[in-house]
Amino acid sequence: MCGKVNRHIVRIWGAENPKSVVEVARESPKVNVFFVVSTFNVYGSFFFSEQTVMGIAFLDMLTEWLLPQLNEDSADFILQMDGAPPHFHRHVREFLNQHLPQRWIGRWTDDNQMPLAWPPRSSDATPCDFFLWGYVKDQVYVPQLPASILDLKVRIITATETITADMLK
Repeated sequence: MCGKVNRHIVRIWGAENPKSVVEVARESPKVNVFFVVSTFNVYGSFFFSEQTVMGIAFLDMLTEWLLPQLNEDSADFILQMDGAPPHFHRHVREFLNQHLPQRWIGRWTDDNQMPLAWPPRSSDATPCDFFLWGYVKDQVYVPQLPASILDLKVRIITATETITADMLK
């Protein structure tokens, strides 16, 4: 609600260190939202009901919401995830190894059957980090700031609906 974004998904690129101070808001009401970006579609907004997303809730979202949509659109995709703890949960990795063998990218372990390890700090390989989150935040946090969780969710949905195919390419 306060406009602060999870520090794990914020990247600042610049020619010099701006020496800025970032204030941390504590106990601010928040939402946990999930998106997937492809070259022709944004899948989302999926809002988790939990305040903290754990591996089992993430696995439920994958099985019930995301994979049915991805499989309906195309059987030829590779799912790339970052190293967030819910994405790396043992049950999530087991599910992906079983249902998407050689078709997912994530943090590496010896039991993963991934095509390749997730390329760290690659702007080409992380469109959510380097495009989507910044774009959505720029659209959502304009004066007047969201007054409620419902208003915040509506703004997030509205922002993602403005993303065009040209922007995704």
